[in-house]
Amino acid sequence: MKILYYDCFSGISGDMNLGAMVDIGVPAGYLIEELKKLNTDGYKIDFSTAQRKGITGTQASVLLTDDQHYSHKHNDQHHSHTHHSHSHRNLHDISHIINESELPDKVKRMSTDIFGLVAQAEAKIHGKAVEDVHFHEVGATDSIVDIVGAAICIDYLKPDRIIASPVEMGGGFVDCAHGTFPVPAPATLEIMKGKPVKLGAAPFETATPTGVAILVALADEFTASPAFSLLKTGYGIGHRDADIPNVLRVCLGETGAATSTTDAVLMECNIDDMNPERYAYVMERLFTAGAADVFLQNIVMKKTRPAVLLSVLCTPEKEAEMEKILFTETTTLGLRCRQVKRKTLDRQTEWVDTPWGKVRVKKAFLNQKELKTKPEYDDCEAIAQKNGIRIDDIYQYIYEKSKKD
Repeated sequence: MKILYYDCFSGISGDMNLGAMVDIGVPAGYLIEELKKLNTDGYKIDFSTAQRKGITGTQASVLLTDDQHYSHKHNDQHHSHTHHSHSHRNLHDISHIINESELPDKVKRMSTDIFGLVAQAEAKIHGKAVEDVHFHEVGATDSIVDIVGAAICIDYLKPDRIIASPVEMGGGFVDCAHGTFPVPAPATLEIMKGKPVKLGAAPFETATPTGVAILVALADEFTASPAFSLLKTGYGIGHRDADIPNVLRVCLGETGAATSTTDAVLMECNIDDMNPERYAYVMERLFTAGAADVFLQNIVMKKTRPAVLLSVLCTPEKEAEMEKILFTETTTLGLRCRQVKRKTLDRQTEWVDTPWGKVRVKKAFLNQKELKTKPEYDDCEAIAQKNGIRIDDIYQYIYEKSKKD
């Protein structure tokens, strides 16, 4: 299994990410040519060798040409907050630019997912509906290049799993379109909600909304202690300097383990006084908040009262959010929580074309050999209802196609 690990000890921004991707092996020419499929002009992208605190890597610079001359984008730690002369765009405008391009469907999905995270964060911070958010900064051409470029690079590297470290956020204050904001900027914090962060290693903004949105949208896991065999390292060089190297380190590795082992928290509560109709709502809330699994078991409590054992499995960083939901949305007065080890088969998801539409297919691997294949039920149900066919016909088609492949 191929692993891509983001070591964000000095934060992450769109610029630093593009530099790191090129440094670890994505051909700069390939990235530039793929970006041309957006049919968006007004920029030029440049890659150069640079150094911070003795660490040599690749520095990416997006040069804006809106005013008929090249104007260098401000340093990467501030690019998400700097005014440019671009017209303001909303999420619909940006999605149209991306989806009307000739980029691969996977690149389009990743790109719109990243922009969607930024739109949701901005909407919450400014008290607007998502469709009413105008991207004064992130919608600018340079950040479209950063975000779509990130998706192009991931599609080129094709990692089976993306892992990120806790993200250093920096400190101080930053000027943006709405005034002077504290670092981390509110939108950056909103996007990173539920993810591990660190503060204060540098007196400026080290993580931008664009950078963290790339991580949150694409990373399968956040952990300070990944386990894999290291194959290659790349460095994306920032435009600022501090006591720590202003670089983003990325690593390519592999794991031949039969399973992946991660830390998890198992939370349980016994409930004997709640309307059964509420369980579906509670489960949906927990899954939406990031629970890995939620399940119910019938039990018998004192005085032979029938009850339900509600169990939630989540990552340690999600524990507080799960606890809040359980205390506010159920009748329980207490929880049992314990650390567990969660072992899973190595997995990846692919889109499979069928005569009726695309279906996501989950594949599980044991010792790097495909062991199980399972179509996504929701996709199969949707196209079965749309086309008036049996859901079993869709399953059978996918299983037969996988055998031929």
